[in-house]
Amino acid sequence: MSEQHAGVSAATGVAGRVIDRGHLVRVEEAGLTGMIGLRGDLSSSQMAKAVRAVTGTDVPGVLRVEAGKKGRAVWMSPDELLLLVAPAEATAGLAAAEAALEGVHAMALDLSDARVVFRLKGGAVAEVLAKGAPVDLREQAFPVGTARRTHLGGIAVGLWRLGDEDWEVVCFRSLAHHLADWLEQASVSGSEVGHF
Repeated sequence: MSEQHAGVSAATGVAGRVIDRGHLVRVEEAGLTGMIGLRGDLSSSQMAKAVRAVTGTDVPGVLRVEAGKKGRAVWMSPDELLLLVAPAEATAGLAAAEAALEGVHAMALDLSDARVVFRLKGGAVAEVLAKGAPVDLREQAFPVGTARRTHLGGIAVGLWRLGDEDWEVVCFRSLAHHLADWLEQASVSGSEVGHF
């Protein structure tokens, strides 16, 4: 990864932030994450080749996240995916995606500096997120492998469920401090609303 990424996570004021003592869930800023945004025809063979080259998995279905050997692919919109990889793999991943998409109407961008990933773990994650996201987060409506773009605490986010008690939320880096503070307040022990 190029030098442009050095120190970016620290600049948000949330680098490595962990919230867990006295809280319903554990919230952890994931540190610098390699992120590649892809836009184009998600049903094309070239897009499938790009996603497989970068993450080792298939193009996810609508509102889905797929995990591969090298990373994850998240459906963001009918023509957009977000690929998450190790930071050191972002530059090579971008080159592989660009090569796979050569000659087709598509776009591949390194978004590693643009966004921050928060990992949330615990049995009350859905309850915490439901306080600020207008999405049905019940297990039958939002099972493992589901991904959504929505709002949380007043800002645009992407969120996906990786396991029963394992979620990720991504937001613009410029709003990471706000989201970290919101998650800290929303997850304080004793603030349960008993929705789930």
